[in-house]
Amino acid sequence: QVELVESGGGSVQAGGSLRLSCAASVSGYSTFSMGWFRQAPGNQREGVAAIDPAGRIVYADSVEGRFTISQDNAKRTLALQMNSLKPEDTAMYYCAAVRPSGSLLNWRDYRFWGQGTQVTVSS
Repeated sequence: QVELVESGGGSVQAGGSLRLSCAASVSGYSTFSMGWFRQAPGNQREGVAAIDPAGRIVYADSVEGRFTISQDNAKRTLALQMNSLKPEDTAMYYCAAVRPSGSLLNWRDYRFWGQGTQVTVSS
C-alpha cells in the first residue's frame, strides 16, 4: 500500500515562491520513481518534475530553471521548490510514485497518486 499526502499549496502573486511537500507512506521508498504533476481546469495532466531511484532528475521545459525537485529518502519526503511563479503555473499539483518504468514525466506511467494541493498564481 502506498499513501502520498501533499502539502504546501496556496495563493501567491506572480514572481513569488511556494514549496510543495509530499509525505510518502510506503515500504522501499528509495526504489520508487517520484514525480510532481499538475492539472489546470480543462487541461490534460502534465509532468512537472521527476526523480528516479538513481537520482536522475527531469523537468518540463516550462519550469526548467524555476522549479527544483528534491527528496529525502530517510524521511520519505518529496519536495518541489517553485520560484518565479507565473499565472500559467496555476493548477492542482499532484505527487505520484511508481516502480521505475516508462518515462519519468509521463503521468500515465505512474501508479500511485496523492490527492493534490492547489497552487494559484495571480498576476
